Amino acid sequence: MTGADTVTGVRRIYAGPWRVDFTVVRHAPRLLPASVLARVATRALSAAGAPSPASLGLILSDDADLATLNREHMGRDGPTDVLSFPLLPPELYPAHPGKSAQSQHEPRTPRFVLPPSSRVHLGDVVLSVERAVAQARAGHGGQTGNVAWSPGDELRLLVTHGVLHVCGWDHADPLEERAMRALEMALLRF
Repeated sequence: MTGADTVTGVRRIYAGPWRVDFTVVRHAPRLLPASVLARVATRALSAAGAPSPASLGLILSDDADLATLNREHMGRDGPTDVLSFPLLPPELYPAHPGKSAQSQHEPRTPRFVLPPSSRVHLGDVVLSVERAVAQARAGHGGQTGNVAWSPGDELRLLVTHGVLHVCGWDHADPLEERAMRALEMALLRF
């Protein structure tokens, strides 16, 4: 991101055993209230069997910041809609369809001990609100890239998608991709 002077606010939202550290970069439009996006994130955490108590970073930014992060962390040029930065290994989460055979065992708890009342940080999800708006308005939203829906709905999908990535889900394997897409759709029906 471009620097601390561009952040308009950091808000901690507590929902059940999770805390969402919600950050908005000054130039990112606010499509939905932070409380709504935190509820979307915690539904995905719950569905993915995330360890708790825990925290998750949810950062709303723009295309310029996502292009920089995409280049630095993924080696790809240009902006993307969402990037996830998990901090725990995928095997700490429950098995799901398509998850590799070597990690199909019971989820483990982290091997480190936290002080009482502490939360493990699961990772961060960084979204381009600018990209969500553009995709939705152009009819290039949704999982298939051909859905015309509101920018708010696109943003909810991207939050859900990003959180599932933090929780060890991926879409490289066709079976896992189908399962991930089905879970995303189920979570967006509320």
